[in-house]
Amino acid sequence: MITLLDYGAGNIRSIRNAITKLGYSVKEVSKPEDITNAKKLVFPGVGSFGSAMKMLVEKGYVEPLIDYIKSGRPFLGICVGLQTLFEGSEECPGVQGLGIIKGCVKRFDDRHLSVPHIGWNGIKIKKSSGLFSGYNGEKLYFVHSYRAIPEKSNKDWILATTDYGGEFISAVQKGNVVAVQFHPEKSGKAGLRILKNFLEYSNLSECHTLLPESRGKTKLAKRVIACLDVRTNDEGDLVVTKGDKYDVRERGRVRNLGKPVELAKRYYEEGADEIVFLNITGFRDFPLKDQPMLEVLRLTSRNVFVPLTIGGGIREYTDFDGTHYSALEVASEYFRSGADKVSIGSDAVYAVEEYLKHGKTQSSIEQISEVYGRQAVVISIDPRRVYVESPDDTDHNTIKTEIPGPNGEEYCWFQCTVKGGREGRDVDALQVATICEKLGAGEILLNCIDRDGTKLGYDIELINHIKSAVSVPVIASSGAGCVEHFYEVFTKTDVEAALAAGIFHRREVSIQEVKEYLKERGIEVRL
Repeated sequence: MITLLDYGAGNIRSIRNAITKLGYSVKEVSKPEDITNAKKLVFPGVGSFGSAMKMLVEKGYVEPLIDYIKSGRPFLGICVGLQTLFEGSEECPGVQGLGIIKGCVKRFDDRHLSVPHIGWNGIKIKKSSGLFSGYNGEKLYFVHSYRAIPEKSNKDWILATTDYGGEFISAVQKGNVVAVQFHPEKSGKAGLRILKNFLEYSNLSECHTLLPESRGKTKLAKRVIACLDVRTNDEGDLVVTKGDKYDVRERGRVRNLGKPVELAKRYYEEGADEIVFLNITGFRDFPLKDQPMLEVLRLTSRNVFVPLTIGGGIREYTDFDGTHYSALEVASEYFRSGADKVSIGSDAVYAVEEYLKHGKTQSSIEQISEVYGRQAVVISIDPRRVYVESPDDTDHNTIKTEIPGPNGEEYCWFQCTVKGGREGRDVDALQVATICEKLGAGEILLNCIDRDGTKLGYDIELINHIKSAVSVPVIASSGAGCVEHFYEVFTKTDVEAALAAGIFHRREVSIQEVKEYLKERGIEVRL
């Protein structure tokens, strides 16, 4: 029996599913005594350092947790579960950690880095451990803005390090107490193998495994992401569809390209680094009643062990019976159903409009990132080009374009849209991206209505326009038609990830083909 420390935040379902997938039963902590009586304890950390510690204190878990760890019984901390072992974090000054390891967790401070550190990176193992038995140097999934830096006083704790800018601690161990900065439950087969080692070994220190050969600094891989637009078709079934400039109908009927759970599993097996569900069905008007999409997440997370993002309807609303739900409550339901990140679209544009008007806002972005961390919040921007003859013709941020307008215009700005691209707003993509980053967003999903479904390649000008102005990771979307387009976007821009949908759904190009093509040409990928 494995005891799972569910302290009330984040996607706990994924680690639970991973443990049961490996053949073990799970008991969730509901009172302090459950920690005291545990035989093997897993502390999955999702969210901010301060939020995690606050919940541990409120539930009375801190003292029994410290006592459990000091007893030397098997303990596995994940992500924030590693960071809370330290004395404190720059993320929440003044908030005390568990203090098991001396030192503080600090934010990535290299201005040339995109923060959060999101994606698949390697590890350098510093000492033998049963945790990494059978590990062959595969990349593992990280998602965090703060990291523990190796210090001399921590030397006996350091199990593995990773490079991102500088070197940081990616795993610690002393006896049977281990913690990792990456997410094994989101790191595919390699991560499941690491998790299985923790579950199986009675003494992790006794295993003497051959350490993988160190090849210098670890490298963050470029991510290839599969996107599934999900909605009801004319028969009322939930299907994956694909638009042409956001029009999902063909000959009057909704395009049906498959079932969401089945396609997600296929893409996981083909090597997708992440999977994004964009809920474009009418159910989005009632998020907490949206049982079909919640069930899609629950079923998908049973067999798919890479990050899952859900978008569509993440906002506050009042139900038909007058019950009000905050955006945080809506997002929490998706997290509890298996999502790792939520994507906010129209609501982000409205928040930016409010910010521009009043200089402040209380947006869903702020609510969610405060509890779950900015790495859990993705902003989905849906812009289209508006051509002008001169930058003086508009108050918006313009670029000089190599793709002239219908009347030969040499300049354009990128108008943001809402309601699935059906309504344009008087705000541009650069405004939305930069203000949303300020409000707490951790990633930008950058679509392009003009390129959607065209197979003409990503809008490189748009991507460089936005990427140069933000410090968070950017996902390029819309327009991929061949493997060359992925290479183009990774060599002509600094984006961390590229997303595609239709070419994967129709099997025109496989994820593996994309990655092999990139690898052969020197692009760092996870194979």
